[in-house]
Amino acid sequence: MNFCSNCGHSPLEERAPAGDNRARIICPNCGIVHYQNPKIVCGCLVIYEGKVLLGKRGIEPRKGKWNVPAGFMENHETVKEGAAREVWEEVRAKVEIQQLHTVYNILHVNQVYCLFLATLTTPVFEAAEETAEVRLFGLDEIPWDDLAFHSNVFSLEKYIENPDFKGVHYGDNRAYMTDSMP
Repeated sequence: MNFCSNCGHSPLEERAPAGDNRARIICPNCGIVHYQNPKIVCGCLVIYEGKVLLGKRGIEPRKGKWNVPAGFMENHETVKEGAAREVWEEVRAKVEIQQLHTVYNILHVNQVYCLFLATLTTPVFEAAEETAEVRLFGLDEIPWDDLAFHSNVFSLEKYIENPDFKGVHYGDNRAYMTDSMP
């Protein structure tokens, strides 16, 4: 941040406010603390007759790679509502959400993925504005080398290991992080 969104002052300071143990961005003029917290990404691992619905990304990042339909949660919606909305926005499919399947932390960009298991209500889907192609893949046909994100790999691997698991799989991208990551 270059300017305080409360009073417009610049420069801002980075320090731990009184009673806190983390450095935060603080305006020295009005004293407001600008908290920066992770973004929530929500979506669905959509299953239909034993196959997984994936969309090929038509935009960056990772344009041309296959993706579990997901995106940023919006204000004034629940995580489940956001997940169903993202499926509709990306692959024009209506789903019935079954359960939370994956919570996956992307540490270097401060994102938390919440992916639900869902079923198609009807086998109707198509590419939307940000998607180049949509397809159902058998579990033995998943394009592993062309998946967009580690969260996709993690979620799909956990589903394939035990499709009847009723708990939540927790993971993060620490194994994939390098010193060159921002």
